[in-house]
Amino acid sequence: MSANTAAPAAPAGVGVGLRARHVEEVLAARPLVPWFEVHAENYMGGEMARRALREIRQSYPIALHGVGLSLGTTDGIDRQHLRRLKALVEWLDPALVSEHLSWSRSGSVYLNHLLPLPYTEESLEVMCRHVDQAQEAIGRRILLENPSSYLRFRHSPIPEPEFLAEVAQRTGCGILCDVNNVYVSAQNLGLDPLVYLDALPSAEVEEVHLAGHMRNDADGQTILIDDHGSPVSPDVWDLYRHAVARFGPVPALIEWDTDIPPLAILLEEASRAERIRGGVQTRHDHASAA
Repeated sequence: MSANTAAPAAPAGVGVGLRARHVEEVLAARPLVPWFEVHAENYMGGEMARRALREIRQSYPIALHGVGLSLGTTDGIDRQHLRRLKALVEWLDPALVSEHLSWSRSGSVYLNHLLPLPYTEESLEVMCRHVDQAQEAIGRRILLENPSSYLRFRHSPIPEPEFLAEVAQRTGCGILCDVNNVYVSAQNLGLDPLVYLDALPSAEVEEVHLAGHMRNDADGQTILIDDHGSPVSPDVWDLYRHAVARFGPVPALIEWDTDIPPLAILLEEASRAERIRGGVQTRHDHASAA
């Protein structure tokens, strides 16, 4: 696949995250799913994995979802990692490229977590600078995903939706709204998830993620953990209905990264999301015509 500085058409409908255990089944059965998303770091090396992905790419749009660029670090972007991402984008020509509003590197030490930022003017400058550098390097617009939150910083004066909106305005990046992360953060921090969604600039939201979470007990207090290890919860489905009404039928994705079930289960979740999208859109069309 040749390099392309303009992104191909965005995928339509509800896709699923492609995981290693499902690759052979996808190649053999060619399931009826509109698109797949893969983690970029899984395909920066290893010719066998790349060969299988290239074959899948011939039949399905593929989105790249990065977890290691550490856009929020104060140490600057890892140039080698960025070069690898650029090469992967040129090779794959993905439909979408996304990363996280987080950091995961300090100096030469990488931490296997998407760590939170204080939302300050200083961190806003850092994030915008790094998003600009990443977009310039890969020649593509990226989408920035909201994180799940488990704590509050003492000094974090900019609300997260406003922070995301400002990064999008300054850099031209888009927003990936993870509905499960919105719900998890709202429950953990005592926020209203509907107010959060309504505060995002709808025109900049170009993708939605849906996933499961788990409940943990922390000294008698329930904490939700974004573990991507279970079906989407009823409360998150309800929030997704509001997201579709707010953002329209943007591409959506089912994520499942731990205790990964058979592919058929992911496809059932995607079908449910598609039915919700269709139902919300039908009601909206009827209301507009009335």
